[in-house]
Amino acid sequence: MEVIFKIIRQEQNSAPVVQTYLVEAESGNTILDCLNRIKWEQDGTLAFRKNCRNTICGSCAMRINGRSALACKENVGSELARLKQIAATTNRANSIPEITIAPLGNMPVIKDLVVNMSSFWNNLEAVAPYVSTKARLVPEREFLQSPQERSRLDQTGNCIMCGACYSECNAREVNPDFVGPHALAKAYRMVADSRDSDTENRLQSYNEGTKGVWGCTRCLYCDSVCPMDVAPLEQITKIKQEILANKQLVDETRSIRHRKVLVDLVKEGGWIDERQFGLQVVGNYFKDLRGLLSLAPLGLRMIIRGKFPLSFEPSEGTQQVRSLIESVQQQGTGD
Repeated sequence: MEVIFKIIRQEQNSAPVVQTYLVEAESGNTILDCLNRIKWEQDGTLAFRKNCRNTICGSCAMRINGRSALACKENVGSELARLKQIAATTNRANSIPEITIAPLGNMPVIKDLVVNMSSFWNNLEAVAPYVSTKARLVPEREFLQSPQERSRLDQTGNCIMCGACYSECNAREVNPDFVGPHALAKAYRMVADSRDSDTENRLQSYNEGTKGVWGCTRCLYCDSVCPMDVAPLEQITKIKQEILANKQLVDETRSIRHRKVLVDLVKEGGWIDERQFGLQVVGNYFKDLRGLLSLAPLGLRMIIRGKFPLSFEPSEGTQQVRSLIESVQQQGTGD
């Protein structure tokens, strides 16, 4: 069958252009097979990365019809079936099916489908993705782990560093300080590793502002595109749970106070008492004078517009809400 490949081509620091190629393909051909055919038979100037062709190295990650994926894993048949579903819901259909290929997002383009992954690797290095130096100083024997201890590393150990999650990350797109889901998934591997002796410092680092776990917007795109089922968002959530269990970090950090106070106020009143929320989160229970002063302009505008709540009435069903939250909390602690 004939398939039109629309490839987004671009030179460094130049505007992208769309170039179209007509390929004779079979349903079982991978997208990488078709790109190879284009390069070998039609246009030798087309640039893209590839290596193993077997879903191991992660080199051939790119955006295929709007989502980041491995070109060696996705095939023409499944891609056209997905497009057919989309066309059915939008009442659009082409006589010759089209597949659009673009470079990964959140990274500058070097040429065509090849991107500069420096920020990807630098952010990975920022989380210290290796067993701590102190733990490695073992003079006489190697570390031993039980099967149970090793099994905690299985899921994150599957990561092939393809960049798909980083490409789709909404938080990374708007916040250049955020290290990215790939880095935090690897960070949890270190937290979960029984051989590592630097957990306390790691949690403090991953807890800083919006560059760590609190910068995640929980959009789930990273989980949806990961070709190895690493589930980066799930690993980020596990780090958050470790941080929340550390009382010292909870007391010191506004990001964690935000979450803790939110839950406490909902337990108390069924919904949020906005007066208490600002004082406890931003003002840190009157300990943060600068934070309290920062609330003054907002409070004044609310008073002028008659939107400042002078009293608070608990919602109906508060006891039921409280029971649900306490039940979830007990399950989380294993009680």
